[in-house]
Amino acid sequence: MGPQASAAGLTQVTGFGSNPGNLSMYTYAPDVLPPGAPLVVALHGCTQSASDYYAHSGWPKFADRYGFALVLPQTSSANNANSCFNWFEPADSSRGQGEALSIRQMVDNAVARYGSDTRRIYVTGLSAGGGMTANLLAAYPDVFAGGAVDSGLPASCATTVSAAYTCMYGPPDRTPAQWGDLVRAAAPAGTTSWPRVAIWQGSADTTVRPANATELRDQWTDVWGLGQTPSRTENLSGGTTLTAYDDASGRPAVEVYSVSGMAHGLAVDPGSGAEQCGTTGTYYLDTICSSYHTARFWGLDGDGPGTGALPAPTGLTVTGTTDTTVALRWDAVPGAASYTVRRGGMKVGTTTSTAYTDTGLATGTAYRYTVTAADPAGAEGTVSAAVTATTTGFTPTCHTASNYDHTAAGRAHQSGGRTYANGSDEPMGLWNTFTVHTLEQTAPGYYVVADSGCPA
Repeated sequence: MGPQASAAGLTQVTGFGSNPGNLSMYTYAPDVLPPGAPLVVALHGCTQSASDYYAHSGWPKFADRYGFALVLPQTSSANNANSCFNWFEPADSSRGQGEALSIRQMVDNAVARYGSDTRRIYVTGLSAGGGMTANLLAAYPDVFAGGAVDSGLPASCATTVSAAYTCMYGPPDRTPAQWGDLVRAAAPAGTTSWPRVAIWQGSADTTVRPANATELRDQWTDVWGLGQTPSRTENLSGGTTLTAYDDASGRPAVEVYSVSGMAHGLAVDPGSGAEQCGTTGTYYLDTICSSYHTARFWGLDGDGPGTGALPAPTGLTVTGTTDTTVALRWDAVPGAASYTVRRGGMKVGTTTSTAYTDTGLATGTAYRYTVTAADPAGAEGTVSAAVTATTTGFTPTCHTASNYDHTAAGRAHQSGGRTYANGSDEPMGLWNTFTVHTLEQTAPGYYVVADSGCPA
């Protein structure tokens, strides 16, 4: 686990390179950051800024928890009228050019500044930042070990402004091989190692249509030499469905997170829970903490190799669940004195047996577990393959907001200027920012008006 102490806030860095893309560089790192820590680059969306993304996205929480540095590039209206990264301009999104090169220079500066591990550099972005993320992954697969495209577009989907709108509202229906060829053409010749890619998309997004997530999946599964048949599908909180595509070693290479009813934006889940993060705002929607799940996907959550020599436990299996517990078992490791169990990368228990029951969990929630074996000196070995367990039942949640914000967050919908709760279709009045209601989610995708009192 990384350091828990947080730094004061964002720091602007000047003179980081020739900066042909005319971008600004901001960084954040915990006060105590060990050498060789990971580095995450986070790209804001249109009309946003580095400080806005820093304040709402939840990434600083996990930088503190897991111990890594953040780089937050910022564009401006001087580059784009809406302060969007120019993902659709080849002169800004190709290797060695424009904004893409400026971001590459920021990475080099941050690596030198923080002593970051060059094997563990990642990039994520929202909307236009997501489109730029896809292009950066294609142009610099030798720099980025992984990426996350949030409500974004496939790499090289557009090369003009008019084509950008076509991609947003109805991306070309290319074959996986055609999409993959666009990545291979953008990458250095002879590239054989590719980034691991997470794709986040709201099912009710009318700005960047959900078809883009399908094309992104086709693109990156083809690059990895995988088919489009998922290795597994999981139901997560916030009405989210995770579909994973594993490489030959059984590790996910591409993951698609579809958030039911979510409009255009970044998925956040305000709160102090281990899997919660961020704050709501324009294009920051209260559903699920995407930053937590993305960090987990990249392995920033402590699921990396240990310092000991013992091999990874095999046969990790979920043997049972209740509404508040998960029971696990695994095969014994010769020479092991104890085993450590982690939930979502956080240590939850140590045992000398090959079974463990995790308690005090939320109902109807998916949890991810790994196990390590420790030798008599306490040195942990390699981490096991992960398993996911979902507790039974459903945990009701309450949300108080304006009718407009309820609709933007996917808890309600509007028709003819009036608002109705999703699922129950209960009338909520005018669709505006002045009418406020409390909605209780009583089942996945089902909300009821609870103004008189919300038991959850």
